[in-house]
Amino acid sequence: MARRLIFLLGGARSGKSRYAENWARQQGGNVLFVATAEAHDDDMRQRIAAHQAARPTAWHTLEAPRDAAGQIANSGFPHDTLILDCVTLLTSHVLLGLPERATQLEANAAILVEVERLLAVYARSNATWLVVSNEVGMGVVPPTRLGVLFRDMLGRANQRIAAQADEALLLVAGLAWKLK
Repeated sequence: MARRLIFLLGGARSGKSRYAENWARQQGGNVLFVATAEAHDDDMRQRIAAHQAARPTAWHTLEAPRDAAGQIANSGFPHDTLILDCVTLLTSHVLLGLPERATQLEANAAILVEVERLLAVYARSNATWLVVSNEVGMGVVPPTRLGVLFRDMLGRANQRIAAQADEALLLVAGLAWKLK
C-alpha cells in the first residue's frame, strides 16, 4: 500500500486515538507511536498508562512532547505506520514555550513552523502517517487570552495538516465522517 497522510480530527473522547490504533493493527507491520503527552498530574498519568497498556507490545513508542519532527527524523525505529497522538498537546507545548506577551501572529507562526517541520519529515518518509488532533473551534470563544491563542493556533495547525492530508476524517461518538 502506498504511503498516505491520514488526519483524524474530533472532540475530546471522540474515538480518534482508538481509530488510529485500530487502523494500524489492521494494517500490520511496524508501527511507531509518537506520544506528545506529559504526565503532570495523576489523571494524566492514568490516561497515559491506559493508552500504553492498550497498545501492542511490538509497537515502538517515541515520547516527543517537543520537537516531534526532529525526534521522529532521528528515531531510527523502522516503521510502516506512524501514529502522531496528538497535535493538540504539541500545540499546547509550543504555546507554553512562547514569551508571555506573544501575539496571535507570533503564536500562529510558531505552531506553523512545527507543523511544516512535521510535514517535511513526512515527505521524506515511506510510512503512512495517522495524525490525531482535536477540533476546538466549534465551541464558545475562550474567556482568556491564553485560551484564544491556543484555539487559534490549533485551528491554523489543523487547517495546514488537513490541506496536505490524503484523507481527513472527523470523529464523533466513535464514528468517522469522511471530510476528504
